[in-house]
Amino acid sequence: MEYTFSLQKLAAYRPRKSAKSRATFDAGLPTLERGGYAGKGEEGWDALEKLALAALDQENIEVADKCIQLLTDKFPGSARVDCLAGLRMEATEPPETVLQYYDELLEADPNNTAAWRRKVYVLRRMGKIDKAVSELSALLDTFYTDPDGWLELADIYASCQQYTYALQSLSHALLLSPQNPSYFLQYAEMAYLAEDVPLALKTFLHTVDMTDDDDGDLAPSDSIPTGITLRAWFGVKLCTRKLITEPRSASSSASQTAAPNTSNLSLLDDLCTERLRTAYLNIKNESPPAGEADLIAALTTLVK
Repeated sequence: MEYTFSLQKLAAYRPRKSAKSRATFDAGLPTLERGGYAGKGEEGWDALEKLALAALDQENIEVADKCIQLLTDKFPGSARVDCLAGLRMEATEPPETVLQYYDELLEADPNNTAAWRRKVYVLRRMGKIDKAVSELSALLDTFYTDPDGWLELADIYASCQQYTYALQSLSHALLLSPQNPSYFLQYAEMAYLAEDVPLALKTFLHTVDMTDDDDGDLAPSDSIPTGITLRAWFGVKLCTRKLITEPRSASSSASQTAAPNTSNLSLLDDLCTERLRTAYLNIKNESPPAGEADLIAALTTLVK
């Protein structure tokens, strides 16, 4: 596993008792027990790291400890192993103890962004949101080109319903990764929450443009929206419906984004409704609800 990418994954780790981590645990445990990882070179050590994370997900601290000890013996002083040890501490130790550990790592190496990100995560868990924002803002002042950091800052602001600040944070992620449709989708959804509906509509449509397969065998009108494209079309529908039913929302754009005129808005509403009905038919293999409100309600659970 590429070193920097792996370190970023550890920095962004969140415990999840998922089926995937269970499968990783079940597949990796026999290799640990027979010591098979040692003869596989880097691939074996990467597998041991994944097993440690899966063990933490499954709350099997004993297996996680065995993995981390083996990695510590093999790679003393490794930032990856140090971060993994911190994750292990997060599972059972008081947050104050974990923060002290990350502070010690940062004192030894102020450029240890993974430790800095984990410190922010622990502060969030403790409910110290102001401190988490302060730490993350300081990190991004030093390491601006970290899109994951900007996404996390946006998430913190959104959790406090400070959507304008969240949008500002996401705008930095867009500048750093202008080809990432997932970031544009998040920006559009945040603009909608911020009640800047024209901006949300514009960005949802941009996301559709980014994800529709223009080079495919089918014309866009004949394709079936899935994944990010489906979610973007759903956002378009929410925006057109709001602009039609609440015309004043067209003139309350904080970004001063212009809304489509009435004629174009109606055409766009018809188009996104057709796209959503096509997607529903494909997913559920049944006719979509006839009513607009019922269609939106039915799709709400499908686009998450």
